[in-house]
Amino acid sequence: MKIINHFWQDFKLLPSAWLLLVQLSILILSVFTIESRTYQILSWAMGVLALLIIAKVIRNTPTFTMMGLIFVGGAFIFSSLMLFGINNIYLQVIAHAFEASAYFCAAYGLIRYMFEDKYLTKDELFAAGAVFTLIAWGFAFLYSICQLLIPGSFQNPNFAGDYQRWLDLLFLSFSLQSATGLSDLMPILPAARVIAMIQMLCGVMYLALIVSRLISLHYVVHKRDSSE
Repeated sequence: MKIINHFWQDFKLLPSAWLLLVQLSILILSVFTIESRTYQILSWAMGVLALLIIAKVIRNTPTFTMMGLIFVGGAFIFSSLMLFGINNIYLQVIAHAFEASAYFCAAYGLIRYMFEDKYLTKDELFAAGAVFTLIAWGFAFLYSICQLLIPGSFQNPNFAGDYQRWLDLLFLSFSLQSATGLSDLMPILPAARVIAMIQMLCGVMYLALIVSRLISLHYVVHKRDSSE
């Protein structure tokens, strides 16, 4: 019990860890949201929680605070309208644009946060994972916008239609960003392919940047401990 209490005291002070946990929870819920309205509402509530944590992360990091909070507020308002059954295509485009902007803004803020000091902290380790999920979600929203504006942007042998499911778009985003190439969903129109190429570049650069940064910080900590 003492170990659990100690873990909780540390964990609740790590906003990046909370954000990563919520993102992974939404990912798990995505399995059930395709056919269940209850899970759709629960997933939306978790998404709102993620936006609230993003708002806190943006305020705690040297980024465009006001702009980021506007993105979060817009994402909350328009996603709420979608939840209540207003499914106009242009409303979805606006909602996803706000959501993508909020996620990218939070990712930028966390990257700045990880690079602003010379010491490696627990929260920065969780921030590295949180940024990866934020970028992946942001690009998934861009893919959704792309197929809403240009139907038939993607081709899936397992799911025929002009509009692909959200989970498939998210799977494509994680596949491209991690450079694994496991997705059976293919961008076939120019706009979709350009977004995919940009994400490939961002994914490779992020992994190289963060790995080198964490290694250098670990070296600094190790060198400091050795000198003492």
